[in-house]
Amino acid sequence: MTTPWGELALSRFPEDPRDRLRAWDASDEYLLRHLADEKVPLSGTVVVVGDRWGALATALAAHRPTQITDSYLTQEATRANLARNGVEPGAVDLLTTRDTPPARVDVLLVRVPKSLALLEDQLLRLAPAVHADTVVVGTGMVKDIHTSTLRLFERILGPTRTSLAERKARLVLCAPEPAPERADSPWPYSYDLPDGVGQVSGRPVVNHAGVFCADRLDIGTRFFLRHLPDTKGTRVVDLGCGNGVVGTAVALADPGAEVLFVDESFQAVASAEATYRANGAPGHAEFRVGDGLAGVPAGSVDLVLVNPPFHSHQATTDATAWRMFTGAKRALRPGGELWVIGNRHLGYHLKLRRLFGNSRLVASDPKFVVLSAVKR
Repeated sequence: MTTPWGELALSRFPEDPRDRLRAWDASDEYLLRHLADEKVPLSGTVVVVGDRWGALATALAAHRPTQITDSYLTQEATRANLARNGVEPGAVDLLTTRDTPPARVDVLLVRVPKSLALLEDQLLRLAPAVHADTVVVGTGMVKDIHTSTLRLFERILGPTRTSLAERKARLVLCAPEPAPERADSPWPYSYDLPDGVGQVSGRPVVNHAGVFCADRLDIGTRFFLRHLPDTKGTRVVDLGCGNGVVGTAVALADPGAEVLFVDESFQAVASAEATYRANGAPGHAEFRVGDGLAGVPAGSVDLVLVNPPFHSHQATTDATAWRMFTGAKRALRPGGELWVIGNRHLGYHLKLRRLFGNSRLVASDPKFVVLSAVKR
């Protein structure tokens, strides 16, 4: 990536030579040009929120910024990109969206996330640290910045305007004003699940901001909950756990099961633990933020349950699903099973047959299929 301060070598994480997607886009470049052209003083506490693969934090490493992200993969990408460009590891303070933000923020740079709820939650958490002289600049592609985005900045921080678009990217320019009081964050949000979804029917589910389908049960998970396997005291992984409703259903149905909840989102794992605790589920549970099943001992798992995402930052791809499937095969013991819920058109049965040598249709409706594959 070309920046006003030189060239940077950047990559996504985990690095895959077959992946042609860049670790930055035009909105990252636009923001960095704006900072240089406007001679924005990058002094005091510089905070970068929502940096996708560490491009902004790496470019600004000389100013020792604080990066705040919901993504474990973003943190790992940032560490790798700092090392790749010869920057000392401590140059960037890596915080998650669950950590306490800095007490004072002098420059606030926001990569606008896809989730408006996550943006609201983070702006409300950072607002007490923002002062009248704080430089606030958001960035994103034009398709990601809406009237609702601008209203959110304005309601929480102060008067907001947008720049002209450049290469389909736009800036959000905000002049913060002191506020005598701000509304409390509506997150986390809790609701009771509907009937007809097995063990969790009518039970509470807790969602922190930014979690997939935080205000309702998505139809894919609803279908999956109706067709979960018997576990019988096994070690089960809720992979890509989201709010943890699937793993909690397993724990409620089988007190002897050991359930590992895994997601790369810090908000998701916090939601999963809150959902599990809210239901008083018996048995043993572990909650882990990480890169899929990396770090889980090979052959240590009896059952993996997964609803793979097929989008990665707007790009439609099966790369995440494939990594989940291969990670599951490594972690499963011989005879262990992977159960997958997915849209019919995604053709996951072909991937499972290629990887496991077998695939069984468990259940289907006009939109979804539940598939099982056994590690031989």
